[in-house]
Amino acid sequence: MTGTVLILGASGRFGRHSASAFENAGWVVKRYRRASDTMSEVAKGCDVIVNALNPQNYHDWKNTLPRITRDVIHAAKVSGATVILPGNVYHFGDQGGIWSETTLPKPVSRKGQIRLLMERTYASSDIQTIVLRAGSSIDPDRRGCVMSEMYLRRIGTNRITLPGPAEIRQAMCFVPDWARAAVELAEMRHELAAFEDIPFEGHTLTALEIKAELERLAKRDLKFVPFPWRLMTLTSPVWELARELREMKYLWNTDHALSDERLKQLLPDFQVTPLDDVLLSSLP
Repeated sequence: MTGTVLILGASGRFGRHSASAFENAGWVVKRYRRASDTMSEVAKGCDVIVNALNPQNYHDWKNTLPRITRDVIHAAKVSGATVILPGNVYHFGDQGGIWSETTLPKPVSRKGQIRLLMERTYASSDIQTIVLRAGSSIDPDRRGCVMSEMYLRRIGTNRITLPGPAEIRQAMCFVPDWARAAVELAEMRHELAAFEDIPFEGHTLTALEIKAELERLAKRDLKFVPFPWRLMTLTSPVWELARELREMKYLWNTDHALSDERLKQLLPDFQVTPLDDVLLSSLP
């Protein structure tokens, strides 16, 4: 079953890959242009809205995310569309373990609190919402994702940047895989609840595993270097991105993974891209 999907944030990681995945599946894809479009107008006739809008560098989340949420909910009410939202793991805080849709939220950051409030706003609305929750992003286009901007920021000099303890597990998401899953969930939306919280396991990796796999694939030795957290601390009073990154330092010290149980219940045949291909796509 196909239809018409509106992609919000079509130039970003999740929006760009979502547009490609829906087009490949035969959907009519509309792209929202903030400079010229009225969201509720362009949403008319759409069956699904993928809300991939996200302020760059965490800019002014406190004010911007609630405004986007109100606009999206209004557009979905006007059109009757289902909203698919790329969820993250911020609201789980620093409680390590395997996180699922039943894990109680325990945000320890402002951004975790903001995202939790945003999701609760969707849940209390009368529109169908699917939160497809993923960990740190891996974008094969290497545009602003965690893999390229954090771990591999110095890979050209055979260095892997270490944001936290090397043995700590982190939930990671190859964005094209997330987009394919979003399409399949969109096509079965009439079988889903009014609000769905679906963890997307993706790949669970430690920095040690990333280093070992890249050394095998690249056939050369790599070295760990620490992420410059001290520089983030020193510059945070005058540099917004440094301040926002510093707030999320706890996540790199929290051992965690995402459960695959709910997604397997809904999409039992879904397969993620093999790790070798994911990591090869991440190299310059």
